[in-house]
Amino acid sequence: MFTDRAEAGRELAEALRDRVGADAVVLAIPRGGVVVGEVVARELGLALDVVIPRKIRAPDNPELGLGAIAPGVRVLDDRLVQMLGVSREYLEQEIEAEEAEIERRQLAYRGDHPPVDVRGRTAVVVDDGIATGGTMAAALRWARAAGAARVILAVPVAPPAALPRMSKEADELVVLETPEPFYAVGQWYRHFDQNSDREVVDALARAAEGGS
Repeated sequence: MFTDRAEAGRELAEALRDRVGADAVVLAIPRGGVVVGEVVARELGLALDVVIPRKIRAPDNPELGLGAIAPGVRVLDDRLVQMLGVSREYLEQEIEAEEAEIERRQLAYRGDHPPVDVRGRTAVVVDDGIATGGTMAAALRWARAAGAARVILAVPVAPPAALPRMSKEADELVVLETPEPFYAVGQWYRHFDQNSDREVVDALARAAEGGS
């Protein structure tokens, strides 16, 4: 169990230290993943940016994900969509709503600043943990589509069952703990507070000021 996201970030940075070069970029998933990612970027002297995937929620069950999207990327569980009889109209409405939220967050987090260029670089995609892996898969595919030469998934904790799928999406997995049984990411932290958009903005600003 980790004390908090900052401690998890320090341990993750140590695990990554010999695996990435100075040209790597940390792509953190908001919001909690940015707290972890800021520490990783600072400890390793790397650039920090965000990648913003969003879960597509099932009808009448917002906790159940039908897949996830990131800018220009869709990762849908077609088997689950068919099993639940989800209409194409519902899917497109949900995707449109989440695309609008991605745009809102990108503007809120970056303002007028362009995203970090990942072309030809190693992209280290960081979150505070993985539950099902849907949003992480979308984030990894976004990094690949953005031109990253190598994509590393880096999280403090994940369920063992998610790793085979993730290994198909990333070139390398760096996962500190894979406990069983696994119910939720938050159960593996003593302090797992919700983070705000303001905290994400401040983390990106600190990273930029640090010259990473």
